[in-house]
Amino acid sequence: MSVAIRPNPSIQTRVQANPPQPVLRMQSVCKGYGAGATRSEVLTNINLNVREGEFLAVVGFSGSGKSTFMKLLAGLESADSGVIEMDGTPIAGPGPERGLVFQNYSLLPWLTVRGNISLSVDSVFRHWGKGERRDHVEKFIEMVGLAHAAHRRPHELSGGMRQRVSLARTLAMKPKILLLDEPLSALDALTRCVLQEEILKIWEEERQTCVMITNDVDEAILVADRIVPLNPGPNASLGPAFTVELDRPRRATELNSNPHFRGLRNAVTNYLVAVRQKSRDDEAAKSVVPKIELPNLQPRSLALPRKATMNSPLVSK
Repeated sequence: MSVAIRPNPSIQTRVQANPPQPVLRMQSVCKGYGAGATRSEVLTNINLNVREGEFLAVVGFSGSGKSTFMKLLAGLESADSGVIEMDGTPIAGPGPERGLVFQNYSLLPWLTVRGNISLSVDSVFRHWGKGERRDHVEKFIEMVGLAHAAHRRPHELSGGMRQRVSLARTLAMKPKILLLDEPLSALDALTRCVLQEEILKIWEEERQTCVMITNDVDEAILVADRIVPLNPGPNASLGPAFTVELDRPRRATELNSNPHFRGLRNAVTNYLVAVRQKSRDDEAAKSVVPKIELPNLQPRSLALPRKATMNSPLVSK
């Protein structure tokens, strides 16, 4: 799907003389579900290069295939065609080098905060000593500010605290690539703002390659180096990349007064609105409404006696 976007002179594309090699590559990737008449093509011709140390945000509307896109990167789904590679090696399944933070926390309810994080650390770093693994777990509990709640179970935590546990559990695995599948979408505005800054702080310390799925354009601009729109499905594809040239560290409270932020937000939003409208127009043009033949019925007069309206013969006395 191609949509003409008028260039914004205030937004310039950053050109690097020697750009780093992609650590993650998707080439001509397609993915669908079902068979025959019920088959639905979700993603079509996905091409993407993610550079090492980059924070990339993929934005799109609900139902456009963002979660399927993330599952492909995590190795939880296999592409129908195309190539998905990490460091030049095809991705054949999930692995500890790609850590996924789920949208719905996915914590084990019978384990404490410490237990949930320890489970991932013990499975990935089995060759470490017990004390070394324990110290590693405590480090990440401290990093997300949950030292006071390390003994609590998920049902004793707020939504924001549960998401912090999920984030700490993934970060403690020390993945080379951090995958964030709309991790903040279920949170209230204040908690979301706090965790946005928390994720940025952790990323600036660890400098891991990060791919984040979101439907919030402001959030994407706050955290990302590049923003790539995902066009509406079916047959969703990626749109043109937008480079975020805002100095770090970034603060959400300071961005609204920044002219580059406002221009970039308008450019990304206008693109998403344009491709959604084009998708709707294309679907409307394809749909064929069958002609419905209405029966030739005449309304009955309510002025007639009741027996007449019930098709009963009138009996005169």
